[in-house]
This record gives sequence, structure tokens and C-alpha cells, in this order.
Amino acid sequence: MVKHSLIKAELHPRNKHRERYDFNELTDVCPELSAFIKPNKYNDLSVDFSNPEAVKILNKALLKYFYNIENWDIPAGYLTPPIPGRADYIHYAADLLADSNKGRIPEGSKIRCLDIGVGANCIYPIIGCVEYGWSFVGTDVEETSLASAQKIIDKNPALNGKIELRLQSHAGDIFNGVISKDDGFDLTICNPPFHASLEEATAGTLRKLKNLNKKKSAKLNLNFGGKNNELWCEGGEKGFVKKMILQSKQFSGACKWFTTLVSKESNLKSFYKPLENVNARDVKTIEMGQGNKKSRILAWTFS
Repeated sequence: MVKHSLIKAELHPRNKHRERYDFNELTDVCPELSAFIKPNKYNDLSVDFSNPEAVKILNKALLKYFYNIENWDIPAGYLTPPIPGRADYIHYAADLLADSNKGRIPEGSKIRCLDIGVGANCIYPIIGCVEYGWSFVGTDVEETSLASAQKIIDKNPALNGKIELRLQSHAGDIFNGVISKDDGFDLTICNPPFHASLEEATAGTLRKLKNLNKKKSAKLNLNFGGKNNELWCEGGEKGFVKKMILQSKQFSGACKWFTTLVSKESNLKSFYKPLENVNARDVKTIEMGQGNKKSRILAWTFS
């Protein structure tokens, strides 16, 4: 049997999820997780990642154990984020800010971040607040998502006063309508919708489940959940990021660094020309890895 590493070396050095999970400790803080734990193919304790409830309860345990978030939940059917990958984004973003701060990671609530598409899970603001003390504005086009995120904020004193939520009432806009004339941000972050249609999103989920189960899934079972606006939009990831680049020019003075996750490497080359067209002064592509999955952060600044 092939041995697998105890350290996830591809994760950022400051990522708290580099070591394999101690399920005894996780169930101590979240007893309900015990119902979902069973041996995997390596005969190690794990959870069934094709089971959406198991993934959600694992996240609940991780947030409680590693980030002291006592109360976290999301409505049924909403996106359950893979926390190690989301943490990687925040840590690499911190390194990006350090590059223009004499190598020191800036911490504290004076560092303001804008999370485009905060979602029902509120995961990026949670990690950024706990790890670095940053303050956040989270935006979303869906009121139910914002209500869920607000409930998480209200139920966790460590987040109170550090995260503000704003409704994006026009789905065609990314920054307009949620950035006011008095706003100033150090960083924007975004996990854009990946797919270009519901059909494409469904096919992608079925492929993921097939890989997890090593057999054809007869029934669609969204292991990480996701509503339409979380999973797909017209033009998919490529169209969304191009729109973000174009619209960022109007708000060039309101933010030091614009960033977005880019899941599909082949999309990258289509972004560099638009960035040149809007006169971005500096562009960075930051590679990340989570297990077999590779992704990257695209970052640009006008200052």
C-alpha cells in the first residue's frame, strides 16, 4: 500500500491544516463529528467527502478547533468551502501585503479587506479576522447568504464589529454600489463562480463525486453544496474575472491590491491583456496547491 505524507507540504507554511487531522481532538470540541468518521482506504480515520453533511460538520469542527469559532452553520444547499484552501488564500494575501510593508505582515483592524461574494459561510473574513485581526466588508448578490453570514458574525463575539456585510443589488456590478466614496481597502479577495452554466456545474460535480467514490454516481449529490450564483455565472470564471479587471479601473484609488482566485490555469493568459489595457502598474500570479488540486491568485494594483 502506498504511504501518504503526514505533512501537506504544498500548503502555505503558516497554514494550520498542513498536518493530518487528529479526529480525537476534533470530536472533543465537536462531538457530532464522530457519527461521520470511518477508516479510509489507507485504514486511517477520515470522513466521507462525498457526503455533504459530513463535509459541513467537519468544517464546523475545524473552525471551532483551529479558529475558536463556537457557532458556525449554513443553510442546506449552500457552498461548504474547503477550509485549507481558503486559509491558503488569506496567508498568501498577507504575504502580498507584506511585500509593500518592508516584509512585515500588516495586522490589526486598520487593514481593510473587501470580500466579493462572501457567501453564506463567511469563511474568508473568519480566517482573516482570526489570523491577522483584519476587518472586512463582505458583499453578495443574495440576501439569504448575507443573512446566514450575519448570523455567524452575531453568534461569535470574536467577529463582532470586524465584519460588515453589504448587498450587491445589481448582479452586473462587482464594485459599483458596494464601495462608497469614503471607502479605502488594502485588499480585495474573491472566489469567482467557476462554471458558465448550470449544466456545466452539474457535470463538474458529477466528475468530482466519481473521483471521490471511484465509481459512477447515479445521483447528483453536491458534496460541497452551492447555489447557482456560487457555482456559475454567464461567461464562467473567465468572464467574471475579465469583468472584475475592467471594473477595477474605476475604483483604482479605493484599493491597493485587487485579487481573485483563478482555478483554471488555462484562463490566466486571457487576463494579462485586459490588465495591460486598464494600465495596471503591477501584476502578480501566486501559485497555490491543495493536494492534487492546483490553483492560483491573480493580483494587480494601480498604485
